[in-house]
Amino acid sequence: MRINRSLRLGIGAVALTLAATTAACGGGSDKSALDNAKDGKLTVGIKFDQPGLGLRNKDGSYSGFDVEVAKYVAGKLGVKPENITFKESPSGQRETLIENGQVDYIVATYSINDARKQKVDFGGPYYVAGQSLLVKADNSSINGPDDLKGKKVCSVKGSTPAQNIEKNYPGTQLQTNDTYSLCLEGLQAGSYDAVTTDDIILAGYAAQSAGTFKVVGKPFTTENYGIGLKKGDKELRDKINDAIEAMIADGSWKKAFDSTVGLSGYQAPTPPTVNRY
Repeated sequence: MRINRSLRLGIGAVALTLAATTAACGGGSDKSALDNAKDGKLTVGIKFDQPGLGLRNKDGSYSGFDVEVAKYVAGKLGVKPENITFKESPSGQRETLIENGQVDYIVATYSINDARKQKVDFGGPYYVAGQSLLVKADNSSINGPDDLKGKKVCSVKGSTPAQNIEKNYPGTQLQTNDTYSLCLEGLQAGSYDAVTTDDIILAGYAAQSAGTFKVVGKPFTTENYGIGLKKGDKELRDKINDAIEAMIADGSWKKAFDSTVGLSGYQAPTPPTVNRY
């Protein structure tokens, strides 16, 4: 059967439209992060619900130590703060967002570990934290991880703290949510006995709700926070590491910490040494 020219053109147009729509649905970009930086724009993944670290404020602005680190690195890549698009990056979605090109890099309390390094690369660390516990202010039964047996403890899906509890404290009734803010709501309502993640994150939550929650016990892990980026992009990784070292050396790291997490009374530790993974 012969198909006339106008019909062939119509079919071709539909095919092109469908192809374009399919590509758009992926939400990612084939351009490298450094190509985007040369264009003067970057998309950076952060948390939206961590006071003092990565928080989307009611007016639509963003604040926190991770945000300041992200902006400093972007500046070293030639991108102004107003040309950064911040994208929410929940713990369980971070590798996917990087692999799909939906973000150029992620600064979101992202602990460096061997399993993650199979999928993404890291710059840093830019901070060293430790896992701890948050409980209600009047709770006297939980003072450390050894008190968690039989207790309902909330953390976030895909997070290092959740994996640590599951592996090393099997008597704990671990519950996971997509965000820590949901864990906090459950702790407040009495659905959970404790929330666990890194001490610096919990300190921000405790400060935000003074007198409601408290951080208990000493940190029981070491968490190296890195900046996640696409696997194999050595040039970007080197530039990010250079930026972190410069931020520490010129005093911007300490200034950023004191103006964010430091407002909770949490003292800035000694800055880490960048390990060029």
